[in-house]
Amino acid sequence: MRKIFTLIAVAAMAVGVNAQGYEGNKFFDNWSFGVNGGTLGPVTHVHGFWKHQRGNFGVELTKQLTPVVGLAFEGETNVNTTPSWTALDQVNVSLLGKINFSNLLAGYAGKPRVFELEGVVGMGIANDFVPSSIGDDYAYLTSKFGLNFLFNLGKSKAWTFALKPAIVYNLDGQFFPGEPTNPHGAHWNVNHAALQLRAGLTYHFKSSNGEHYFTKVRPYDQAEVDGLNARINALRGEIADRDGRINDLLNELNDLRNRKPEVIEKVVEKVVEKDGKNTNTLETNVYFQIGKSVVPASQVPSVERVASYLKSHKNSKVVIRGYASKDGPEDLNIRLANNRAAAVKNMLVKKYGIAESRIDAAGNGISDMFAEAEWNRVSICTLGE
Repeated sequence: MRKIFTLIAVAAMAVGVNAQGYEGNKFFDNWSFGVNGGTLGPVTHVHGFWKHQRGNFGVELTKQLTPVVGLAFEGETNVNTTPSWTALDQVNVSLLGKINFSNLLAGYAGKPRVFELEGVVGMGIANDFVPSSIGDDYAYLTSKFGLNFLFNLGKSKAWTFALKPAIVYNLDGQFFPGEPTNPHGAHWNVNHAALQLRAGLTYHFKSSNGEHYFTKVRPYDQAEVDGLNARINALRGEIADRDGRINDLLNELNDLRNRKPEVIEKVVEKVVEKDGKNTNTLETNVYFQIGKSVVPASQVPSVERVASYLKSHKNSKVVIRGYASKDGPEDLNIRLANNRAAAVKNMLVKKYGIAESRIDAAGNGISDMFAEAEWNRVSICTLGE
């Protein structure tokens, strides 16, 4: 039993190779299915091995735990060479541990090598089918030790061809039916062992990483990880600041939307010298919303004031000059300035019945007369005799 415990200890050490350093190590990753076939004969009849050998074939299902260690479930049977009624004379089911010596000793390069050497060790239960003329069928424990010479095929390494020599022990000590079992329990005795010479073909199922094998995860040193974390935290801070600025702008926009319209009125009385005489003139401003050339309801009183003056002073005229702020494209602002002057003129004519001959309306383009941009979106009405 010490041999088994030693091999189990080696396997446990190999499992210590951190599978977390690889992609494709989930439970349903790195499964494979294989078929095996060859011959089997008694070890102690070396000179008569081929005389006593018989066909052996089987299947196995393997789960690769790491690039070094795997577990396999194997079922195999032997062809009956005796004149009895059975076509098969034995069935053996085993649980096997596999150690990839190539990856254990030389390291795993992130992809299977073309050639690799693998060790196999495990335990099983066998059942012999015995002709009734000799005795009853009987079951016994088995143990297998072997080497697999692996040839990984193709670019994707999905298929493996292997040569699989192994020795299989009958641990109960029987080799022929009717022999007494060992009273001291299971033991490894070459006189009660068989030699297997087989070949196998295995298909490796595709894993979650898209490959048929483990792939390496790029390692990061601590300094690099710290640098990435610092960068991530800095980006999070920038995002938080940007979100804060956006929220401030949204709040400001909501305040502007909810603010009651302001009536901004500017009436300026000027003294203009004409023909050597001082003449009083009156100015009033009509303000517009950004991008608009329609007189807002809040500005109608200013237009009405101009109309009232013109009706009260039959000889007076009005000069209307439209302006736009610097915001937006220049060609659009020029059109806005013209349309704002025309909007005030049209209201005076159509709503208040002022003759067009008494109105001089034109756009004066972009204005920077006032520090506040909204004050420059205006039509200035100058009244005079």
